[in-house]
Amino acid sequence: MKFLYDELSAQCSKRATQKYSTSFSLGINLLDKSLHRPIYGIYGFVRFADEIVDSFHGYDKTTLLADFKKDAFKAIDSGISINPILNEFQKVVNDYNITYDLIETFLKSMEMDLEDQSYNQESYNDYILGSAEVVGLMCLHVFVEGDMINYNRLRPYAMSLGSAFQKVNFLRDIKEDYVALGRTYFPGIDLTTFSKKDKKQIEQDILADFEHALEGIKMLPPKAQKGVYVAYVYYVELLNKITRTPVENIMNARIRVPNLSKLGLMFKSMLKHQLNLL
Repeated sequence: MKFLYDELSAQCSKRATQKYSTSFSLGINLLDKSLHRPIYGIYGFVRFADEIVDSFHGYDKTTLLADFKKDAFKAIDSGISINPILNEFQKVVNDYNITYDLIETFLKSMEMDLEDQSYNQESYNDYILGSAEVVGLMCLHVFVEGDMINYNRLRPYAMSLGSAFQKVNFLRDIKEDYVALGRTYFPGIDLTTFSKKDKKQIEQDILADFEHALEGIKMLPPKAQKGVYVAYVYYVELLNKITRTPVENIMNARIRVPNLSKLGLMFKSMLKHQLNLL
């Protein structure tokens, strides 16, 4: 009967991914089938932690996150949890030897979101490391399937990709984060006077991350390369759309890539990958 519960846990993580992110769901579908389940397992864990700090208004978020953290490590140590999302995550952690420091660093960034704050350069770097770069490293553990030489070689590129994804999200959600959640992530930026120059500076920083990340994508194991490349292409297109959007509109609308356009990007990316044109 434990088999049935483990299958249910896997389905819960997959459903959470599909519900919250069509772009990552598309990318995961293009990974080798053997990688689908563990990546869903990582996303489900990350998504639920993020949901606590971003959405559970009117509840004691601090206690909820602390309980989630305690339950996560208890699940990893014992090899089971009655929370299906954590049950699936512990399986991924134990199967792929994901280190505790990555999980701790991620949860530390979630704790930073419990308070309204503006970030300086140091705290911004810490937040990006925890909220995005280490998530990329968790996924990299899965992609290399235990090959630690390859993991260490690809590590800086995975961190750059996670960083780029997160910074695009910050720029896309800049109004919602500032108005609804009281957060200003970009250091040294006053959103009351957010300018074209400010926006350009952020975009150039993200482009540098993407350029570095692409070098690593080209070196990924074949099982992972196509799916990661599709996610990369989608986010580059989202950044391009943001770049074309006037600064005043960024503060008044949430920029997105329509689902039909995502499918078009997916097919173009698959063709480039097939023709070795990355």
